Amino acid sequence: MAALGDLAQLIRSKNAGPWTLTVDIMFADAQTFEQVVASGAVTPATVGPLLGVDPDVIDIFNYAPANAIKFSFPRRYPNGHPEDTDAFGGQQFAPLVDLEIPSPNTEPRQPAAAGTLR
Repeated sequence: MAALGDLAQLIRSKNAGPWTLTVDIMFADAQTFEQVVASGAVTPATVGPLLGVDPDVIDIFNYAPANAIKFSFPRRYPNGHPEDTDAFGGQQFAPLVDLEIPSPNTEPRQPAAAGTLR
């Protein structure tokens, strides 16, 4: 098994408007992208608990031409709200770095949910 942070060339989160955050996971090559997608380890059901987000509100897209996985979800508070602790949305990806991606023929295993980072 390898951590997502070891396989991805870049993992980032950012604002996608005042009510939405988006996460981009980019890979250096098609083989790694396909391995991660085929593992089933990056889905709303697996990333939702890590991010403190209901999996039902996460939209996920696997975009092969860019070797990237992208997902978006609603912010708990709108950008700039007094309760919003990450105005740029740039710190929300952190719990995903340690998500374990199984090698072919092994079962996925998640790290413990770290709670909400908002």
